[in-house]
Amino acid sequence: MKKNFKLYIGLAALALATSCKPSLDEFEPAKGSADFSQFIAVGNSLTSGYADNGLYLAGQRVAFPNLMAEQFKTVGGGAFTSPFFSDAEANGSGYLRLKGFDENGSPETEFVPAQAERGKNALGKPLYTKHTDPIQNLGVPGMRLDLAFAEIFGSQFGNPYFERLLPENQVGKTTYMQYAVSHEHTFFSFWLGNNDVLGYSMNGAAATDDPTKTMISVAQFTQLYNAFINGLTAKQQKGVVATIPDVTVVPFFNTVTLQMINAGLAANPATANLKLLIKTKTGVRPAEEGDLFGLTFRANIARFGQNGYGFSPLNPIEDSAVLDKAEVAEVLQRIKELNAVIKQVADSKDLALADVNAFLNKVKAGYNYNGVHISAAFITGNAFSLDGIHLTPIGNAVVANVFIDAINAKYNSKVPKIDVSKYGGVSFPN
Repeated sequence: MKKNFKLYIGLAALALATSCKPSLDEFEPAKGSADFSQFIAVGNSLTSGYADNGLYLAGQRVAFPNLMAEQFKTVGGGAFTSPFFSDAEANGSGYLRLKGFDENGSPETEFVPAQAERGKNALGKPLYTKHTDPIQNLGVPGMRLDLAFAEIFGSQFGNPYFERLLPENQVGKTTYMQYAVSHEHTFFSFWLGNNDVLGYSMNGAAATDDPTKTMISVAQFTQLYNAFINGLTAKQQKGVVATIPDVTVVPFFNTVTLQMINAGLAANPATANLKLLIKTKTGVRPAEEGDLFGLTFRANIARFGQNGYGFSPLNPIEDSAVLDKAEVAEVLQRIKELNAVIKQVADSKDLALADVNAFLNKVKAGYNYNGVHISAAFITGNAFSLDGIHLTPIGNAVVANVFIDAINAKYNSKVPKIDVSKYGGVSFPN
């Protein structure tokens, strides 16, 4: 049931080491009809540089908007500042690190402790070292489109990554939308909506009172997306918006497979004849191909058989632990509907559209990008970090180029693309 990651990693490292330099377009940089002098980036964890299940300095530095801003400097782009943690607090909120591999070649991770906690709120949740304006990378891990309009999300009881960006007199009184549009800008990138679907999916589409784990309606998304873009374009500013990726593409949902689980059950005489049972919205049934298990499902595997867990109709795998195939279809349909809204708004506002959804679907099975192989494979695919959702440095560079391609096509710009071979994938232990 476990993959031989050592073999795969050796082959991936060899391919990366021997890959040729990318053949980048050679042209004289030009801004076209866009004005990059004041660029801001609006978005969630992907925009902030969150990676390996944490926000830390090394990840922040290679966030895709930071890489884009460096390229913009060749076409009149100005200063672009991010809310970096200091060198003394480089671990930030803490993050996962690859520790090594077990005797079966499976990866083992460890958590690097936080260094940037300034205390706890009344609920015992961490608060992080403040970093208020001036900044241009406005990415906030965990930000959703719906919660971008809620003042409570910027309070000490809301999102600590947003709270750290707010002056004390604005804490709990300012929405993320208000905060973002208040920044002077001539050009913007906008990538929100992922978490409005992802949180629901990671919770197995189960019923919950947690607003970060629900799925936004098309009507609400349409209203709020238009309102946010209207705010960002109030002075006729130009920008680029991005589509919502297919959540089933990321390693979080395609690493622990039913085939692997069944192989493990078959190898144990005590479970060889047992079928894994899952709870769905229509009742309990055997797990089937098309049901998705997250990376965190490994903790559930350790509980198999305890009080019949996983094999008894009275104690099946809980709904929140599996995104069953009916729920997969529901999520994919909603993403399709939301992306249609994004494309319509981009057209109506004459904005560039970075179709990250289409690009990552090409990446899923494996894709050679300027001599560097990327895929949705966990660790060996180069593009995704150890949490199976967020990007590696290579992944950030590739996504930055997807945005740059869209900008160049829309505004007749000639922003140079990034040499992705200069960036690495998952960091391996020394």
